[in-house]
Amino acid sequence: MGVEITESPVTAEEFEAMKRFVYDYLAASIEGEEEGGRMRWYPWHSAEYRYNHILNVAELAAEIAEKEGANVDVTRVAALFHDIAKLEADQDVHAEAGARVAGEYLRSRTDYPESFVSQVCDAVAEHSYEGDLANVPLETRCLMEADLLDKVGANGTTLMVLRMGYESRTHMDANEMVGRVLERGEDAVSRVRSDTAESIAYQRIKRVRWFKEWLEGEVAGMEPEESPDADLR
Repeated sequence: MGVEITESPVTAEEFEAMKRFVYDYLAASIEGEEEGGRMRWYPWHSAEYRYNHILNVAELAAEIAEKEGANVDVTRVAALFHDIAKLEADQDVHAEAGARVAGEYLRSRTDYPESFVSQVCDAVAEHSYEGDLANVPLETRCLMEADLLDKVGANGTTLMVLRMGYESRTHMDANEMVGRVLERGEDAVSRVRSDTAESIAYQRIKRVRWFKEWLEGEVAGMEPEESPDADLR
């Protein structure tokens, strides 16, 4: 469990200011970069996509934190900063870089308790941890679970279909691509630890499974594929 903070230090106005800062930081990260640099031609490597992902994760993380008894403010602020350095730093160091940005912002622009700032920065720095989520603080776990869940479900399916266009694939490849979303969902279920995150994962996986079954039933010549886990209903 994290350090208990009994009062919510983050006002709605302060959270909105953080959101503006995060978007502006992401946009500035790719200013002047040559078109196509670091795969910018993929829409999910743009500032707009990364910001939308961040907002999705912040909303999911807050929901999980509230239901699991974590500190909601720590969790949602950490979620807001978790990928702020994604477009300027290498993948293997973006979490630590994001924690530095979060710390600089919170210490210079707010008067939150140091215990709060430290928890936020620790969660951002640890959100790429690939081990057992039971080994991280509750707030970090809520953030990580939300990060796993964002690309599972209807959102993940839409991104995969969009990717098909950028890779010049035909609609006959859709079954394979949607199958990848189911695999991601299976991985998410195996990693999450909270009942709340597990429930969200199963709901989202069910939507993808329905879509895949409808696709197989409506497109001539599209053979049903073996699902990642036939019992994952």
